[in-house]
Amino acid sequence: MKVEIVLFPMTYLALIEHYDAPELEHESVNKLLKWRQENQLLDDKYRNYGIHYTNPNTTPPEKHHVDFGISVDELITKNIYGVINKTIPQFRCAKARNIGSRYHNQAIIYLLEKWLPNSGENLGDFPPIFHYVNVGPTVKSEQMITDVYLPLLDK
Repeated sequence: MKVEIVLFPMTYLALIEHYDAPELEHESVNKLLKWRQENQLLDDKYRNYGIHYTNPNTTPPEKHHVDFGISVDELITKNIYGVINKTIPQFRCAKARNIGSRYHNQAIIYLLEKWLPNSGENLGDFPPIFHYVNVGPTVKSEQMITDVYLPLLDK
């Protein structure tokens, strides 16, 4: 798997926080999608992200936490969906691309288990960021592209 060291840019997000079982993530994503449609933010310039605070394979379902969001240019207002503002700061990251199901992301496993221990790098103070490159009802599981950014400490 190819790994690049990149500078992730500071990014403003409109997002929904998901604190619940992984099986219920679609409910949070649907709220974000409804908010996005109502605000006409469907253009490809609004990138889709997940900030993964916990590992769904090792975290009890009630403690699972992931934020789902889109990049935005300006702050959003309070809304009925619970979509809020957050910022991803700028930092160095290891980046790897996963092609295939988002439920079995191989890039994050590779970065954490194979690449990081042999890289001479140290984890930063921010959770892994998933950029969902292609989304939508017509994207088949085997065609899904997810760029995974693993924040690193500055050298």
